[in-house]
Amino acid sequence: MLEILGKSQRFCDGVSRRNFLRIGALGAGVTLADMLRVQAAQSANAVKPTRQKSAIMIYLPGGPSHMDMYDLKPDAPAEYRGEFKPIATNCPGVQISEYFPMQARMWDKLACVRSIISIDEHSDSLVSTGYSERDNRISSHPSLGAVVSKMRGTTGEAVPPFVSLRGMSRGTEPGYLGISHRPFTPSGTGNANLRLASGVSSDRLSERQQLLTGMDDLNRDIDASGTMAGLDSFNQRAIEMVTAGSVRRALDLEKEDVKIRERYKGCEQFLTARRLVQAGVGCVTLSIGGWDTHGANFTSLKKQLPLVDRGLANLIQDLHDCGMQDDVVTIMWGEFGRTPKINMSAGRDHWSPVMSAFIAGGGLKMGQAVGSSTERGERPKDRPYTASQVLSTVYRAIGIDPARTFPNGNGRPMYVLDDREPVRELI
Repeated sequence: MLEILGKSQRFCDGVSRRNFLRIGALGAGVTLADMLRVQAAQSANAVKPTRQKSAIMIYLPGGPSHMDMYDLKPDAPAEYRGEFKPIATNCPGVQISEYFPMQARMWDKLACVRSIISIDEHSDSLVSTGYSERDNRISSHPSLGAVVSKMRGTTGEAVPPFVSLRGMSRGTEPGYLGISHRPFTPSGTGNANLRLASGVSSDRLSERQQLLTGMDDLNRDIDASGTMAGLDSFNQRAIEMVTAGSVRRALDLEKEDVKIRERYKGCEQFLTARRLVQAGVGCVTLSIGGWDTHGANFTSLKKQLPLVDRGLANLIQDLHDCGMQDDVVTIMWGEFGRTPKINMSAGRDHWSPVMSAFIAGGGLKMGQAVGSSTERGERPKDRPYTASQVLSTVYRAIGIDPARTFPNGNGRPMYVLDDREPVRELI
């Protein structure tokens, strides 16, 4: 058994969310074969959308300040409005942060929801599954990526349906869908899964493949049903993932034009996400920065917001340029907003009564800001929505019915989401 540890993210509550992944390690793609085999068995009866679409979820860990990004309040008292000024977008009536100039120039391709009600919980569980971490400790609801994995099943392509560029967390777990729908996590030594094992040349891999074929021949002679005829398809797919390397190539940014890499400098995960969905991955999740800004909020955001702006603008524009704007839905948000009133440390604390989310693509209606908050950004003023309803909109955009049910560990049918009314303005 091999344990792969990712980065540790420590929040103000003192809890360290260390990412982890455990995989069986037999080398030469056997682990991948096992994963593919279990996945096929669990998704044999899955109803797939008529058109394959993908999702990119960008998680801002720690809770980003809605007041300084998409919901500025220039007319509020100074202790609320803060240091940043709003700027006009190319869509009349919509203003966003002055640190988002690239997004402002292309807002006709983007949208945000400014009236989302959250909960005070330092976890990606709510925005990834639609349920709180406390609920998931009992009910183990699956993440967006796990549901995509379940619905896609086996496509015959050597591409994992769900990739997490930010390691493992409760918000990426498959819950009752089973471990075969965990994400592939290429961070750190996880890349070894896409390369030949140490000391294994292509010739040795071929010899191992012949050995597996010989074992299958023996089993075929014994098995009258014929199910072992030929090389096991899952071993074949696993070997293809190692030798064909479509995912490995997508992860290798050196294969991208140097001018494009320069555009994504400092926010390379956005480029990786774009390359992965182009390679056929169904869901990619990533994170950038740390947003638990109890102190020095504006100092931190002056560094982080330009990177987010560059990453988002280039990602969305690239998807438009390659004709994938309707085939990929992108969402960016954190677990809650920040206090409208600035504290004594020039920071903003946790604020769950209202937060904002960025969303683009998927054939949704762009060029708008949905909902509004009160004059000081304290709570929704109109069109309040929940995180679950926003996720419901994402599911619909990629062709998955949020009213779909799957059996949990006890065989009880469970809805993908309980609160599944979509954000109507985006549909």
